[in-house]
Amino acid sequence: MIDSALKDIFRINLGVKKYERVLLFNDRPSVKENNPPSPPFSKGGMGGFSGEDISESDMERRSKLRSLSLLTAEIGKNFCKSIILHEYSATGSHGAEPPSELWELAFGEKSIKALKKERLLLPILTKTIKDKDIKKAEAVIRRYKNNAVNCAIALSNYSTSHTRFRDFLTRICGCRYASMPLFDVSMLEGAMNVDWKALAKRTREIAKVVNTAELIKVKTQNGTFITFSKKGRKVISDTGILTRKGSFSNLPAGEVYLAPLEETANGTLILEWGSTKQFASPITLTIKDGYVTDISGNDEYIEHLRMKLSENKGNGNIAEFGIGTNHAAKRPDNILESEKILGTVHIALGDNSSFGGKVKTPFHQDFIFFKPTVTLIYKDGSRKEILKAGKCAI
Repeated sequence: MIDSALKDIFRINLGVKKYERVLLFNDRPSVKENNPPSPPFSKGGMGGFSGEDISESDMERRSKLRSLSLLTAEIGKNFCKSIILHEYSATGSHGAEPPSELWELAFGEKSIKALKKERLLLPILTKTIKDKDIKKAEAVIRRYKNNAVNCAIALSNYSTSHTRFRDFLTRICGCRYASMPLFDVSMLEGAMNVDWKALAKRTREIAKVVNTAELIKVKTQNGTFITFSKKGRKVISDTGILTRKGSFSNLPAGEVYLAPLEETANGTLILEWGSTKQFASPITLTIKDGYVTDISGNDEYIEHLRMKLSENKGNGNIAEFGIGTNHAAKRPDNILESEKILGTVHIALGDNSSFGGKVKTPFHQDFIFFKPTVTLIYKDGSRKEILKAGKCAI
């Protein structure tokens, strides 16, 4: 079944053609004790990143992920003209830009040389680039877009979904992009084992309904309550079908998501689950005018979160709201799958610049919420409950 699911990534999800080039990449763990800070954006990754604290079980998962990358690349040789396999040192943060050598493999040498010449690459990698310079960078990427790869399979542990790297590849170069952060081999027999066409249909139907709203209200049984505006923001369908030029999706897939309008979110978030485990006790985030203003609780994760929020105001931005649509997704202890569970919602902090928002920061962290009630509020004041205690009404 594993081989079959991997073949489906090429033939069903991406629809890879024999003449196409595919980039497949993963990131190797950077253990804190043996990893001194590396120079900015060298092959060591993000400047100043001193390594990760990795549990034994997570190290085992990531070791399997590396083996899976090798197997996937081997299988992929039967479906495309060429497949480029690359591994780089982990950035340590979801939403951080991958290192320059991956950019060169994805976009081509000429494109990256031109970005460096115009002094645009470093600001992109640090997410400090100004809006006017983004336009210049886009012009460079567009000039050499024919040198870019046709498809990308991102098996890196840290997500590249919300990066300029992914955005430029899909939006400008037309690359089809499968993002698989925190992937676990067991997903090939679980959330990846679905009728992709049926999943796509359900996801698009939910997205269509959510797109008509102006305000969204979310509450859960554990005390979460938040409202925000989606005015002017498009709802995106993550279906897993990536056959159209420029398509982008997680695998496993199955969610609709959007970037809430900045400075409109208000309320309280009660966090019970992190990316890969349940917290020892709930963490409470107070949200005011779109940003986290207070954190309370006893779990040790609080210190990490406080550190991130102190680094950059944008890290506390309410960046994303999503609804899971995949009935085969079950496990709550891996955010890649848990955010796809039918009837759940997830809310992220940090960067939203790659999917319709305005906040640029090298941080994007999702949190899952179970049994939510979601109410859509329309321009005329009318309301519609699309989820009630986790039960989908669409």
